[in-house]
Amino acid sequence: MPAGQLEGQPDPPPGPPPSLPLGLHLARAAKEITRAFDDALAEAGGSQPAWLVLISLKTRRLASQRELADAVGIREATLTHHLNAMDASGLIIRRRDPGNRRVHLVELTPAGEEAFFRMRKAAFAFDARLRAGFEEEELAEFGRVLDRLHGNVSGQPGPG
Repeated sequence: MPAGQLEGQPDPPPGPPPSLPLGLHLARAAKEITRAFDDALAEAGGSQPAWLVLISLKTRRLASQRELADAVGIREATLTHHLNAMDASGLIIRRRDPGNRRVHLVELTPAGEEAFFRMRKAAFAFDARLRAGFEEEELAEFGRVLDRLHGNVSGQPGPG
């Protein structure tokens, strides 16, 4: 079997692809959308990691750093870096769990609450910008397509 060929998959036709490969198209769009979202949050005085931490804390009030890392989808060491900056900015406070001194609990400060609402406004405005010109059924179908693409790469195809 030639190097790089997947077992059971046909050889691609010779020459350039007839259209931009789907994965590349998706990656380029995701990169540009992520950059635009980062810019929108920065204008509100935040960042995507800070937004994810704040929204997670709004749903939990108190959370351990491990729970936050899982909710945000990053490693604890990376989260610690973001929490240090947020703590220094007065957005959160961390304290030891009285029941387990090895666990740090994280909660919002009043400044963190204000930052949450600023970034929430920016996130909602950005979402409205993304949805502009689409019908609800188109967006629902797009969601289903994204779910299927995710399933295809995760090995757990979704419905449809």
